[in-house]
Amino acid sequence: MSETVDFSVLRTAEIKESFNRLLERLRAQSKITLLDEDSLDAFVAAAGDGMVLFTQEPDQQPETWDVAVILPEVLKLTGDRLRAGIISPDLARKEKARYGITRWPSLVFVRDGEYVGVIDGMRNWDEYLREISAMLEKPAGRAPTLGIPVMPAGESHACH
Repeated sequence: MSETVDFSVLRTAEIKESFNRLLERLRAQSKITLLDEDSLDAFVAAAGDGMVLFTQEPDQQPETWDVAVILPEVLKLTGDRLRAGIISPDLARKEKARYGITRWPSLVFVRDGEYVGVIDGMRNWDEYLREISAMLEKPAGRAPTLGIPVMPAGESHACH
């Protein structure tokens, strides 16, 4: 009897393990926090500016690697102003509607418990610098959660 090996499954497991080692190294060597469901809420609610990387499976979305790798450089540029956290793909998928995320990976910016904005996908370095600077100056507001718009009773739903 011959045994078949599904190399794609082995490769996927290797990629996930390598990505987990990268995340652990980022946590150990920088001020980046690996967040779970409970610590995500506490991170968002904390005072000051925060940035959370919403990851996706690195074998399905290789840009996730790139964005994770640049986070320490982003923190260096912003000094002590910006806190950074990373959430797992499972938690990111669960929380994506809360922040209106439609593309992976995404950097979600928060301030004093409120939503500020999101940078989705990979960018070149100049774009990141511009967009992150804008996020640090942008006022906090309501997250663009996915949902059904609510209208006052009796108001027409037609466009004008």
